[in-house]
Amino acid sequence: MYKWAEPKICSEELPQAARLPSSGIKTQCPPCNPGFAKGNSSTCQPCPYGFYSNGSACLSCPEGTEPVLGLEYKWWNVLPPNMETTVLSGINFEYKGIAGWEVAGDYIYTAAGASDSDFMILTLVVPGFSPPSPVLEDTESREVARITFVFETLCSVGCELYFMVGVNSHTNTPVETWTGSTGKQSYTYLVEKNATMSFTWAFQRTPYHEAGRRFTSDVAKLYSINVTNVQGGVASFCRRCAPQPTGSCAPCSPGSAVDPSSGTCQPCPPGTYLWGHPSDGTPTCHPCGPGTRSNQLRSLCYNNCSLALALPGQMLHFEFPSLGQGAGVGTGSSFTPKGLRYSHHFRLSLCGHQGRKMASCADNVTAGLGGPARVVTSYVCQAILVPPDVTGARAAVSSQPISLGDHLLGVTTSSVLDGIVSPPELFPPSHPDLPDIIFFFRSNDMTQPCSSGRATTIRLRCDPLRVGTGTLAVPSKCPEGTCDGCTFHFLWVTAEGCPRCSSSHHRPIVGACIGGVQKTTYVWREPRLCHGGDALPPQVIQACRSVDFWLKVGISTGTCVAVLLAALAAYFWKKDSKVGIQIFQAGDGRGSPGDRRDVARQLRHHGGGGRGGRAALCHRNVTFWKTQSPNGQADAGWIRLGPAQDLIQQHRSGAVRGQGAPSHPPALPEAVTGQRGTHGHPARGQL
Repeated sequence: MYKWAEPKICSEELPQAARLPSSGIKTQCPPCNPGFAKGNSSTCQPCPYGFYSNGSACLSCPEGTEPVLGLEYKWWNVLPPNMETTVLSGINFEYKGIAGWEVAGDYIYTAAGASDSDFMILTLVVPGFSPPSPVLEDTESREVARITFVFETLCSVGCELYFMVGVNSHTNTPVETWTGSTGKQSYTYLVEKNATMSFTWAFQRTPYHEAGRRFTSDVAKLYSINVTNVQGGVASFCRRCAPQPTGSCAPCSPGSAVDPSSGTCQPCPPGTYLWGHPSDGTPTCHPCGPGTRSNQLRSLCYNNCSLALALPGQMLHFEFPSLGQGAGVGTGSSFTPKGLRYSHHFRLSLCGHQGRKMASCADNVTAGLGGPARVVTSYVCQAILVPPDVTGARAAVSSQPISLGDHLLGVTTSSVLDGIVSPPELFPPSHPDLPDIIFFFRSNDMTQPCSSGRATTIRLRCDPLRVGTGTLAVPSKCPEGTCDGCTFHFLWVTAEGCPRCSSSHHRPIVGACIGGVQKTTYVWREPRLCHGGDALPPQVIQACRSVDFWLKVGISTGTCVAVLLAALAAYFWKKDSKVGIQIFQAGDGRGSPGDRRDVARQLRHHGGGGRGGRAALCHRNVTFWKTQSPNGQADAGWIRLGPAQDLIQQHRSGAVRGQGAPSHPPALPEAVTGQRGTHGHPARGQL
């Protein structure tokens, strides 16, 4: 059966106008939403407890599992019974009693309305929630349930889509607003109170109070809505649970997970956390990222404001407790098309507090209208600030707060972690000997361009001169903190980004020995890249001996050695000279018989000797033998016998000994004999 959408804003009487299709034609039934199945009446009926369905048939949960209750709408054939729609006039704020949203199969969209300033209202009411385990006062989250929806807006002017939450039928409070056209994206809101909740979507094409319809093509669409832990809800899947003695099944306590081998609940060991929400399936113990540790409840991993970094040849220790208190940074002024000045303001908290989120951004627009201010708390958040001189208010107006970091993924010096990249070229280069420490965060909010959620990287850099929290900066190339709208980058320069000082960060300077005293002073290595930790060692004073003393000792020792060597040289020279003179005098016939006997003994000692006053002299490895005639008269001259070994060989063979000298020895060459002296002897200077 077909009917015109209300209110009808078209005419079927005009030429080429469309007509309603014929009713009564049978077609294949559209699918049911998860947790529902077709009954005998061909209508979708909820599956009973203990069963689950993907929209086709109800199936029983396997043994050791339990159904995960909730509500999931992704097929929009009829408006669900717990949803209602209406139109609120933007002029007199009265309800008009007509439908503001229409179903269209795979999405639900806004109708035309009576005027462009009307609010198209869609409300979902949930009677209560049944969390799988008691909600503890966890420092990370007190989540009872969550609602996630996928939406899209198509606008030609400044349309607005509001998402509002009401508790126990009280006035709805806006928690998020989207202006203008937005791509298809997802949004998640966490419920922290177990009560009857109402979730409302309101769409306004233009805020100007004008009658008539000029922007009917501007539309908002909802593709799916998923609410977890709904009391009396239905299940689209089952999760594992711990069997009980009574035969029932119960979820594990916080910080524990079901052991697949035994089917019992086991606490997560240190260094791991419970990964996965119970509404998404069976949580498991997942290891923490680098530089993080698990909290006591094993619900998250955090950094305790310290880090041990291993570098080649050294281990550096960092401590930055001041950064756990958080800090803020703002961007430069921007302007709307109408000239309204605004800026982006960021709040950041890095570590400590057992993982408690200390950064908060508020929306004080509703507070100015008499309602409570909405606050977003996370590790990194962003809000839009309008200065008071623009609005005329007493203080700056903060609006549209969003979370940029709900989970700390890790702390490392690497530029890439879990698919998040922190380009080093976005900021000035760091010192080559000390890399930046990078914190990686990820947000729960997922949009169409940011399918994995928004992410944040914070570079912690050392500067000993910036004590305390230091300074925060955004990239100069991306003055709004992000270059792609999904990943935000910050540089935090502070003294607490330096490692603690140790012995490797200072060096000794040894002074001169003055007056028998030497001083050793310790100074920091330049540039100084440490903060806190060990102080410089005190000056060391010790006794010493100056260089003059050791110079005197060296000179004295050298002098003594030189004198000793000179004395030894003189002694041996004198001894050798005396032997040579005695040999020469004995061979010349001069000298007493006692001298000749001494010379003979010396000749025998040196391997020579002879009769008839023969004498031997060695000069430059050549042996000369002086002979005398048998009658004892004048000498017969010198005979060159060659090297000493030849003389020894002749002496042993008897060629010389006992035969006497020839009466006429062969004449020696002039080059050997040289100038002859008196009595036919060679001059002494020639030997």
